[in-house]
Amino acid sequence: MLIPFMVSKIHQATVTATNLDYMGSISIDEEIMDSAGLRENQQVDVYDITNGNRLTTYVIQAPRGSRSIELNGAAARLVKPGDRIIVAAYALIDERELDSRSAVILLMEADNRVTKAVHRRI
Repeated sequence: MLIPFMVSKIHQATVTATNLDYMGSISIDEEIMDSAGLRENQQVDVYDITNGNRLTTYVIQAPRGSRSIELNGAAARLVKPGDRIIVAAYALIDERELDSRSAVILLMEADNRVTKAVHRRI
């Protein structure tokens, strides 16, 4: 049986910009994407800690080292620059694989530096 599990989380990132006129997505610094194990076009949920809004979108790369976290398109109406957010990715995992899988949680500073990467068994 396949069971949905959180496999990647960026905890308390800061939104650096919004772009209503872009066609959609969340732009994430490529370095942060790599650390979180995220891929371009991967579906993610975004939880705005500041205002409680929640949304689903997909990831695109922002320039490596930019520390950019930008919400685009319709999502730009739900967040503001400076908001603290959580970005979470989920995967369907076969229950026979659970013992060999882990999730990564990135703990972020206000300037979007990764302060710690926590790996937890699923």
